[in-house]
Amino acid sequence: MTTPLQEGTVNPEDFSAERDHLTVERSASGLVLVTLDYPDRRNAMSGEMTSAWGRLAAAIKMDPTVRAVVVTGAGTAFTSGGDTGWIGGDPDATVDELRTKMMAFYRTWLSMRDVPVPVIAAMNGAAVGAGACIALAADIRIASENAKFTVPFLKLGIHPGMATTYLLPEVVGVAAARDLLLTGRVIGAQRMLELGLVSEVLPADGFVDAACALGETVASMAPIATRLTKAALLRGGMDSIDECIQWEALAQPITMATADLQEGLSAAAQKRPPHFTGR
Repeated sequence: MTTPLQEGTVNPEDFSAERDHLTVERSASGLVLVTLDYPDRRNAMSGEMTSAWGRLAAAIKMDPTVRAVVVTGAGTAFTSGGDTGWIGGDPDATVDELRTKMMAFYRTWLSMRDVPVPVIAAMNGAAVGAGACIALAADIRIASENAKFTVPFLKLGIHPGMATTYLLPEVVGVAAARDLLLTGRVIGAQRMLELGLVSEVLPADGFVDAACALGETVASMAPIATRLTKAALLRGGMDSIDECIQWEALAQPITMATADLQEGLSAAAQKRPPHFTGR
């Protein structure tokens, strides 16, 4: 997944597993593949990884050539979540000090939710605690047959964090969220599919390639329309049908005035794939 880069674009060379505990690749289509790459710790969300994630999200927001993002994990885990040594490593800290620390952590990791392009969580293995929230914050979630999901905060004696009590009900509904949070149970890929937590379960063999193929499909859509659609669906969509039609009565004409619309119509008439330019 390599292509010559223009100035101001997300550069994979700015990230490395050794320094940042994550790696970045990108394709000519504008797909960015992010791999949480700290397999010795089951891709725990280390300080280095957290910092790199924040830098990457900021870069994606400023890069008009990025069209979709896929996030997966190295090795057998998606991510084992927050570093428990870091979470419990300062028992003498005040509540206010801990709040400041956790707010910075939450905001950094949830910043990917606010990038303007679709984010796909490709859950190759276990997604645990705060790591599960990375998947919950994505626009699309798919799972390997080996994936597992758990939010075991109460088992550790800690209240859920990183917007779990917002994101989990948004994805699976309040009843299922209560079950998963109050029991801390571990569920497998098939149960994740039944709950609507993921939209697809795929074989472990070739899983990342399949996730990238899905990412390429998303990246091939008209970028202006895609970004506006993501904005419309953010935080569960509009609060009312009137708010919805007010938005769509503005957003749809914006896309109707683009060259991409004419390209899409021509491609459909000619029975060929469209080539969208974002204009």
